[in-house]
Amino acid sequence: MTDRAQVLATLRDRQAGDLPVHGGRTLAYVYDSGLPDVDAVGREAVASYAGTNGLDPTAFPSLLAMENELVGFALDLLDAPETAVGTVTSGGTESCLLAVQAARDARPDVDRPTMVVPDTVHAAFHKAAHYFGVETRVVPVGADFRADARAMAAAIDDSTVLVVGSAPSYAHGVVDPIAELAAAASARGVRCHVDACIGGWVLPYAARLGRVVPPWTFAVDGVTSISVDTHKYAYAPKGTSLLLHRDPAGRRPQYFAFADWPGYTMLNSTMQSTKSGGPLAGAWAVTQTLGDEGYLRLAAETFDAVDRIVAVVEAQPGLSVLVAPDSTLVTIATDGSCDAFTVCDEMAARGWFVQPQMSYAGTAPTIHLSVSAATAAHLDDLVVSLGESVAAAAAAGPVAVDADVVAFIEALDPAALSDADFDGLLAASGLVGTDDADQGGLALPDRMAGVNALLDVASPRMREALLVAFLDRLARPVRGSGGS
Repeated sequence: MTDRAQVLATLRDRQAGDLPVHGGRTLAYVYDSGLPDVDAVGREAVASYAGTNGLDPTAFPSLLAMENELVGFALDLLDAPETAVGTVTSGGTESCLLAVQAARDARPDVDRPTMVVPDTVHAAFHKAAHYFGVETRVVPVGADFRADARAMAAAIDDSTVLVVGSAPSYAHGVVDPIAELAAAASARGVRCHVDACIGGWVLPYAARLGRVVPPWTFAVDGVTSISVDTHKYAYAPKGTSLLLHRDPAGRRPQYFAFADWPGYTMLNSTMQSTKSGGPLAGAWAVTQTLGDEGYLRLAAETFDAVDRIVAVVEAQPGLSVLVAPDSTLVTIATDGSCDAFTVCDEMAARGWFVQPQMSYAGTAPTIHLSVSAATAAHLDDLVVSLGESVAAAAAAGPVAVDADVVAFIEALDPAALSDADFDGLLAASGLVGTDDADQGGLALPDRMAGVNALLDVASPRMREALLVAFLDRLARPVRGSGGS
């Protein structure tokens, strides 16, 4: 056996190379309340329930009690009727998957089910379509980056089992016209799901603070289900989300039961069977600790930070806000005098992680910020770092991709790539480091602008193929690592 202290020391050493999850400087992937005591409560709850199993609520009734209370908190936030119900899932993707699966299984009369989505819908819905055999009818958004309700209504037909809108969309941070989408769906007897994974726990407080928020909750007639993540703006530990339904009938197709085998009767409310009770306990503990007033205070701090960031961006030469945010997500565009990917690199060099977004449908690459409450205390530094990063990016000039590399990429068929093609793509992208034997020759460069520029010129299918190849080569076993 390896000494406990040594194992924990190894964990700390490895974690030092990760993005920071506290301090408000990581503006994607993590959501930080900035309250150490709240974080500690969540972690202690996760640890205390790590060995429990959510497979059978009769075996661990405390998990059922916490789930019902957490769902109730969310339903009160989202104007739900008394009939509404919900389920705790492992994250936003599982909530979205289950929303699609339930919609499909509620319509056994439809042989080739379809769902109508805006092109800004989260990729989780395309994943659900792939898994569950549901065709996506993708409708381009309007010039305001919101779903085109009229065009989506026209795409609904007798095969449609679900219409989806976002509150807000991840890429642009705006709320789709949910009232119009829900009305169109309801008129055809179709379910309407609102993906509020990232906005569901903060937009209700935005409205209470007097901010203008387009209607999107269960108060909108025709909204049949909503997904909302507690690991985002509920500031709970990673690993929980909620899928909420207007009534039990809407949730029932989500369940899976099977008794025709010699073992126990399987009954699942989610895609998982065995699941640790730790994340649920962590979410319950954090929401109980913060409470309604705590979340209102954190929302006020977060939106104050959003407003200041928007003002700074609009005043910064070379930058602009792509679209005024409805929530906590800010999308920054550049005017060509500086390169978005280089700005991201320069921000990283100054201790800030901001997320690059590729070009799409005529929109040039952008910079994404998910603002959380902890960022508010560091705004002065953010402002300075952003100004310096833009200046450095302008001085460096645009990132150029070699014409021969572009031609090489364009000549390949992403559906028929060989291992040799993959290796050539990885080498061309700068994702191969010949001295990095521990990772099979793969290595991320210190600066990602060149890699992102190459990915940006590739088609979406080619980009997917390249990144799948890269991930496949990264995820290789380390033999003989079983300790001593």
